[in-house]
This record gives sequence, C-alpha cells and structure tokens, in this order.
Amino acid sequence: MMTATHLKERSLLGLKDLSRNEIESILDRAAYWESQSEKVVPMLNSQFVANMFFENSTRTRFSFEMAEKRLGAQVLNFAAAASSVDKGESIYDTVRTLESMGIDAGVIRLKPDGVLQHLAETVNIPLINAGDGNNEHPTQALLDLYTMRKKFGSLKGLKVSIIGDIQHSRVARSDLWALKKFGAEVRFCAPNSMRAPELEQYAPYVSMDEAMEADVVMMLRVQLERHATGILKSAAEYRVQYGLTEARAAKLSKDTIIMHPAPVNRNVEIDDLVVESSQSMIFPQMSNGVPIRMAVIERALKN
Repeated sequence: MMTATHLKERSLLGLKDLSRNEIESILDRAAYWESQSEKVVPMLNSQFVANMFFENSTRTRFSFEMAEKRLGAQVLNFAAAASSVDKGESIYDTVRTLESMGIDAGVIRLKPDGVLQHLAETVNIPLINAGDGNNEHPTQALLDLYTMRKKFGSLKGLKVSIIGDIQHSRVARSDLWALKKFGAEVRFCAPNSMRAPELEQYAPYVSMDEAMEADVVMMLRVQLERHATGILKSAAEYRVQYGLTEARAAKLSKDTIIMHPAPVNRNVEIDDLVVESSQSMIFPQMSNGVPIRMAVIERALKN
C-alpha cells in the first residue's frame, strides 16, 4: 500500500498548496514532452488510468486521454450518465469500485465542492483533479502558465487580467494561486454579480479599460444562466460592457496575448474575429494541455 505522504506527492488536487518548485518541475517536464517527436512513448504500458468525469467535458477529457495514450497507459473512460451513478450510486462508491478493480490512478472531474478532498483522503491511488466545483482546475492553470512562459520567457512581473465570471470560475482560482507564486501581478475584472469577494485580498478588481493594459488578457466563459437576477441579463449587454470586442482588441498592445480556457461563447465574452486573431493563444493553449497532462500523469504513476 502506498504511504499517505507518497500518495499526496503523486496526486494533484490543486495549486494553492503546491510549491513553486513543484509547479516549475511540471512545466519543465511538459517542455520535455513537447520536444519529443515520437507520438507514443510506451513508458506506462502496464498502468491503468480511469478518467472519471462526473461532469460533462470535451477538451479536458480528450486532452487527458490523448496524454495517457501517448504515454502508453491503458485507459478506461467513465461517464456518469452511462454508469450506475445514473441509478443512484454515490461518487465515493464508484471511485472505490474502480480502485478495487485495480486502476493505478484516477483523473476526476466533479460538480460539488469538497468531495475530491474527501476521496483523496480515503482511496489508495493518486488522483488528478480535472476540475472540482468552483474550487480549482489545476491542469488548466498549468497549461495557462506554460503558454505564458513560452511567450514571455518568465512569469515574474507579468500583468495578467482575468475577466468574466470570477465567482464561478475554478480556472480563475487556480491561475491566481499559481501566478502569485511566480511574482505575476493578477487583476480581476467582472460585473458586481460575478465577483468573488473572498478573492479580493489576493487580486484587485479593476475597470475594463484598466484590464486591457496587461501582458495577458484572460477571458472566462460567462455562465449567464446563473445570473438571471443579476445586473447583466443578456449576452448582448455583457458583450458591450465586458466583452473583448474587435474595437477593444484593436487598442491592446501588440505584445499582449489573448487567452481563454474554453469553451468559448463567441461574440459574447470575445468576438469571433478576436478568437482567430494573431494575438490569440486560445488554440495553442489547447495544444499545450497535452504535454502538461503527460507530465502530470507521469508524476502520478512514476516508480
């Protein structure tokens, strides 16, 4: 049985409590994997990984599966809608069932907060957080940092504006915790109804004009369905006040990069032509997710 300390070191539950050195080692290992020309390096061909998605996902799930298969792992894909969870089985029992069958690691995505931490304290396999509630999305933040580091060389001193639904964004939280460790300056921009007051002590809220004065402009998906009684009641109104329109993008510094964790609501938080612009790093971000997740999976399963 793996010791609790060793298990914790191999799991990736979040970035808030992960050291800068550990984050840097993952980024460096991702650079190694990106540099490899072979599509498949079967170093994990005797390891079984279960992708346990209790919440819908496209990019994250396929990115993890691609990373796992490039490392030669045996992959089991689990979707809640096609499982016994749909019959009433608990998340805990489902994970314990897969552990009992002999998986070596689990990639897990959950809607509720707090469940992942409980699971990690109970099971005896490393777990990788693929997004849990409004808490964290560590591999998304790692690929964001990796993208920024490739562009600017260093994260120290970078001005990063994160714009949108901060209240419900696990991406904003993971990016905040990680970027602060590297000396980046993080600012938030959001309507009052989409702010997270508990984060104000770590990053100030600024106006849209101030947010545009940054090295990195990170737009978030707007979850308008959660704000029916908020100040902004339509996608069109949000775009006018907080969207990265063509007009706003035209005023950005030529060295500013535009990012988005996706999926993108085109012509809501970001205009269609801006998504496809030369300053947009949205699709390179997705590409960078594969080597990042290879590094994280290797970390979980290495001897």
